[in-house]
Amino acid sequence: MWQAQVRIDLDAIRHNVATLKGMLRPETALMSVVKADAYGHGMLRVAEAAVRAGATWLGTATLDEALALREHGVGGGVKILSWLHSPGRPLGEAVAADVDLSASSIDALDEIVDAARKVRRVAAVHLKIDTGLSRNGAGRGDWPALVTAAAKAQAGGDVEIAAIWSHFACADEPGHPSILRQQLAFDEALDVAAGLGVEPPLRHFANSAAALTLPESHFELVRVGLSTYGLSPIPGGAPDLRPAMSVHARVALVKAVQAGEGVSYGHTYKILKDTKLALVPVGYADGVPRSASSRGLVHIGGKVRRVVGRVCMDQIVVDCGDDDVRAGDEAVLFGAGTRGEPTADDWAVAADTINYEIVTRMGSNRTPRVYLGESA
Repeated sequence: MWQAQVRIDLDAIRHNVATLKGMLRPETALMSVVKADAYGHGMLRVAEAAVRAGATWLGTATLDEALALREHGVGGGVKILSWLHSPGRPLGEAVAADVDLSASSIDALDEIVDAARKVRRVAAVHLKIDTGLSRNGAGRGDWPALVTAAAKAQAGGDVEIAAIWSHFACADEPGHPSILRQQLAFDEALDVAAGLGVEPPLRHFANSAAALTLPESHFELVRVGLSTYGLSPIPGGAPDLRPAMSVHARVALVKAVQAGEGVSYGHTYKILKDTKLALVPVGYADGVPRSASSRGLVHIGGKVRRVVGRVCMDQIVVDCGDDDVRAGDEAVLFGAGTRGEPTADDWAVAADTINYEIVTRMGSNRTPRVYLGESA
């Protein structure tokens, strides 16, 4: 008998990718971003489902993620981009495995060139311009030098400039003034590159939020992360997306507790009237945010109930009132919401965070993922 599970509906993944693909122009390709173990959903299984549904690109942050995809059989017909590398990483392995690499500086480009020469392969490079996120990407002042160096490396046969790209800061806030500023900065960067003789076949800028709200930013490729998993990055939700993750546990103990008793560490919550408490065996070691103490919601016995007291490493306590709740009953922390259960968005509100974090942190080596659907 299982105690706790993180369930992943692979049919929902496929539905979401197909739905998102259908929102794009026929000539625009779709990249499913599977970094961070596919936002907690399991990178390898999600990648397989996404590719079956029409994703022709997969996005990873780290080199290890990209290489793991290749090692587990994601073939050369599917393009993989890896974009976050500290100096000294084994980039030659990526070049040899046909993984595209991002460069935001001349130093990073030089490492890619060296790696390509060592493995005697041409490296596919995506040049990143910082258009206003102030994170990764070349600054406006450094951009011409990076493009010039990349053009020289391409002429020398060491790299192929596969794309120019950037990333939005506030696309999840439709109408934010930074969106237009970034779009203009991206256009300027493309013009500078063209003036230096660089016009790669791909431009990509749109993340999930921009994919849903800014069709003018789609270009030849869009990168969809959160929306792959059926969650929305924009207020009001996204049409036709189905959340893929649900978190389940079985009640371990039910006990009667009298008014005035404190609950969990620190007694930050006191019982106001006689009640029953259900002990649910998942905690912050399993990804339940401690910041949702006395605020998180759980569905037990046909009702949504509240966590009381602090979230512990291994367990939470839920107030069940006078209801007939018993050990062994199923507790659903969140799911799609179609059966009255809380959603990842509900837990994000309770924890004062975002739905991205709620799903990405879920699961541990003792809380297995269980895959559902026809493709499971």
